[in-house]
Amino acid sequence: MTTESLSDIQIAQAAEMKPISDIARNLDLNEDHWDAYGKYKAKLNLSVLDDTSRKDGKLILVTAINPTSAGEGKTTMGVGLSQALNRIGKRTVLALREPSLGPNFGLKGGAAGGGYSQVLPMEDINLHFTGDLHAITTAHNLLATLIDNHIFQGNELNIDSRQIIWKRVLDMSDRALRNITIGLGGRNHGIPREDGFDITAASEIMAILCLAEDLKDLENKLKDMLIAYTFDNQPVYVGDLKAQGAMAIVLKEAIKPNLVQTLENTPAIIHGGPFANIAHGCNSLLATRMALKLGEYAVTEAGFGVDLGAEKFIDIKCRKGELQPSAVVVVATIRALKMHGGVEREHLGEENLAALEAGFANLERHAETLRGFGLPFIVAINRFSLDTQAEVELLSKLCEDRGMPFAEADVWGQGGAGGEDLAHKLVEIVEGNAHDTFKYLYDVEDSVEDKLHRIVTEVYGGLGVKLTAQAQRQLQEMEAHGWDKLPICMAKTPLSLSDDPTQKGRPTNFHVTVREFRPSLGAGFIVALTGNVLTMPGLPKVPAALNMGLDEEGNIYGLF
Repeated sequence: MTTESLSDIQIAQAAEMKPISDIARNLDLNEDHWDAYGKYKAKLNLSVLDDTSRKDGKLILVTAINPTSAGEGKTTMGVGLSQALNRIGKRTVLALREPSLGPNFGLKGGAAGGGYSQVLPMEDINLHFTGDLHAITTAHNLLATLIDNHIFQGNELNIDSRQIIWKRVLDMSDRALRNITIGLGGRNHGIPREDGFDITAASEIMAILCLAEDLKDLENKLKDMLIAYTFDNQPVYVGDLKAQGAMAIVLKEAIKPNLVQTLENTPAIIHGGPFANIAHGCNSLLATRMALKLGEYAVTEAGFGVDLGAEKFIDIKCRKGELQPSAVVVVATIRALKMHGGVEREHLGEENLAALEAGFANLERHAETLRGFGLPFIVAINRFSLDTQAEVELLSKLCEDRGMPFAEADVWGQGGAGGEDLAHKLVEIVEGNAHDTFKYLYDVEDSVEDKLHRIVTEVYGGLGVKLTAQAQRQLQEMEAHGWDKLPICMAKTPLSLSDDPTQKGRPTNFHVTVREFRPSLGAGFIVALTGNVLTMPGLPKVPAALNMGLDEEGNIYGLF
């Protein structure tokens, strides 16, 4: 079997991993800084951040164009770039999100990279790992049971069961659980009411875990979560139920970031995985800070493209954590750009320069957004074997003509070696950029409508925002309660700059309609829902799970 025909899991299973003790030792961590979870995984204690003698490294954000079914390889590029930076002598630590089981068994697959740019042990990371998502699921559902028990036991808080906004969660894609009825079976089995399930990654607890400073901050944020309204429409918080202590106990170990390695033994800190549309879609603040503390360069990623991922990374995570990216890597493929230019997937293997140039407008819009944030960037052209020389030359010329730095990379096929040119050019940009021009898109003290308008006009390229009648009522309520002075977390399709997933490329003359607001008061942002954003995915017609299993020796196959 040739290396070209090996699957991701076969490449991962053939890799030679170092004991996690070696990875920790190479990061100058002592035994008090980490706890082993088997031979190749460890939990990092928060004491890692207490070392003030270490100067923080440079933060590199990896993002992308609007995703397509052709694939962009953002995570793979992030892993490969971290390996490449180490190859050229820059001590680099990677920080990524934890995968969710739902997409793993569904359509999207895992989130551990691909080819020769993967994080290991791949099977563990994509499955149960160190149990963080299970802990979040448990803490979330513990709160749900405490709410229903409180109502059953007399309802001292006067909670209106029709206005409970806290659903249950499961780390699985199951559309049948989106809307359910609970409490059936008679008076001894609870109070009947409508309920539903979200996927665990959409839980506000996941977002809180990824923005918490420490255990006490975690508990305080849990306390502030809005869970319901009373019969006279007054808000009810977790603190009213006194549930935050028990929930924090369940999350005691989950708050600790996880240390693993890449195929080339680059240290990787993997922690947290909030939904990239209903939440901010980044790995934990603690993991990123540890990567900065332990490396000369810290490579991390945000969910989806620049419009959703990078904007929320900057306006929510960076604002909260007082972080500042030193540079941004925007991943694009010729295949995906041709799809943004109107080519159907089955024809992507055919040379089409006109479609490539038309689709380039999507990449150009994202470059303009990053310039608006005052951030230097480089375009990473993720090479595919079917890319023609004429297409590569055209994309290079388009980037050059618009003053957009770029580099070709094949980290899927060559690992870190395939990203060395990108790494060298990135370092030149970082070390040659002495101007502090970084800025947020808006001030949190601005009105909600002003913040939304700036996102739509300056990031999406639209004309403005429209609010439904429901959203207008909710906005008035948020203003009355003083919840409006928070960052905005847009829940929008990732497939388009607009809120219409069919509008590829760079749509113009559009408005974005906000249909609903959800205040995530514990996480510290306001979710603005547009379009038909689902918080509990469903499985495809042929789920990936149907092609998975164990061989006679107990090895996993079919996981990708």
